[in-house]
Amino acid sequence: MSEQKTNELVRKIFEAYLENKNLRKTPERFAILEEIYSRNDHFDVETLYIHMKNQKYRVSRATVYNTLELLVSCDLVTKHQFGKNMAQFEKSYGYRQHDHVICIECGKVVEFCDPRIHQIQTMVGDLLKFDVKHHSLNLYGFCSDCSMANKVNESAATAANLETN
Repeated sequence: MSEQKTNELVRKIFEAYLENKNLRKTPERFAILEEIYSRNDHFDVETLYIHMKNQKYRVSRATVYNTLELLVSCDLVTKHQFGKNMAQFEKSYGYRQHDHVICIECGKVVEFCDPRIHQIQTMVGDLLKFDVKHHSLNLYGFCSDCSMANKVNESAATAANLETN
C-alpha cells in the first residue's frame, strides 16, 4: 500500500475513533498523526514534540501526550517500554510484525523480522488452543559500538592495572 493511501486510511480511522468517543477533531491531532506516519523510527514524546515545534507546528507538550494516548488506544501507534523509564512509540497500522534488539548501554533499537517466530507463535497457539493475535519479543544486549567501547575500556583498565603492579 502506498504511503499516501496509508495516510488517508489512518486519518479516516482516527476520525471515526474521535467521532465514536465524542472527541474533537482538531488540526493539531491530525498534524501529530501525519508526523508520526511520516517517520520510520521509534521516538519518545519529547523528540516528537521538539521536532513538531521545529517544523513550526503550534502544539503543546500536553497535546502531544494526549494525542499519542488516543492513537495507542485506537491501535494506530504502539507504545514500547524498552527497559528504561521513557516510553517509545512507533506507527503500527500497515506495519509488518517485527521484534526488537535493544542495546542496554546506549538504548539503540534495531528491528528484525524472522518468519520462524511467526511459525512458533502459530504452533504454540495451536498446541495450547489460543487464538494468538500478536506478540512482543525484545532481546537486550550490547550493540557493536558499545561492545567495542567496552573492550577498549577493559583493555585500558587491564593495562593500567599492569602498570601499577
